[in-house]
Amino acid sequence: MTTTRIILLGDKKRKRLPAPRTKWGMGAPYTALAIVGAFALIPVAWMIVTAATSEADVFQFPQSLAREYTLSNYWFVLTDPTLLGFVANGLLVSFVTCFCSLLVGFFAGYAFSKFRFRGRTTMMFLILTAQMVPQVLLLVTLYTAFDRVGMLDTYLALIISYTTFTLPLSVMMMKNSFDALPDALLEAARLDGASELRTMFSVMMPAVRTPMIAVCLFSFIRAWNDLPFALTLVDTERQTLPAGLSLMFTGEFQNAYGEMMAASIITSLPVVIIFFVLQKHFVSGALTGAVK
Repeated sequence: MTTTRIILLGDKKRKRLPAPRTKWGMGAPYTALAIVGAFALIPVAWMIVTAATSEADVFQFPQSLAREYTLSNYWFVLTDPTLLGFVANGLLVSFVTCFCSLLVGFFAGYAFSKFRFRGRTTMMFLILTAQMVPQVLLLVTLYTAFDRVGMLDTYLALIISYTTFTLPLSVMMMKNSFDALPDALLEAARLDGASELRTMFSVMMPAVRTPMIAVCLFSFIRAWNDLPFALTLVDTERQTLPAGLSLMFTGEFQNAYGEMMAASIITSLPVVIIFFVLQKHFVSGALTGAVK
């Protein structure tokens, strides 16, 4: 229980000041956070150890660090053409999804924020409602629809699916970002004779650069990490990395855990590096989209 000190200042009301916290009280939250962080990093550390372990020692029991270490798993991942093809597919789908989500989110967010038109509130409500629908429930519907229009087993099927799922949050993030900008900027640009497109790209876009980076990161990570849609909507040649890993290294009669862990580490590095470099923009942009 925290104690308090009461100071009497003449006839003034009593003022309660919190008692100074002890060193243990100040360090307890950091200690708890360090314990939770270490617990969360145990799977990552075990994945790194497994990736550098020979196939014969992966299933040894009891497990210990005294095992044979090798870099052959990494070499296999970096030289396997099938796995590199999955990486190329994932990069293609993720970057196109990122571009489409940002493009539509930018224009839609600008329209919802700076224009007043009939049906505006209803459309915004529908966008928020779409965000609450579990995406896996739409898998069968999307599969049937793409099959009927001849888009099954194409990159476009994945791009449309991922863009649809990322658009609600992208639109709302951009709308709230434009809401934070004063209308005086628009009026000044219009008085100077700037067109609507010139105003959007020359005046408004530089002011919402941070939320745009957050939208790009969110869309990229969503498309890069997806498994069920990549495993269902396209064939093996067009599947992205998560689906490719599940097909290459796991099966009924084989479990190449060392190679799978090495592939997971190598393919996670670009996303981790991008996130740490742009972490400031991602957090601030996400907060801008979450709080009006």
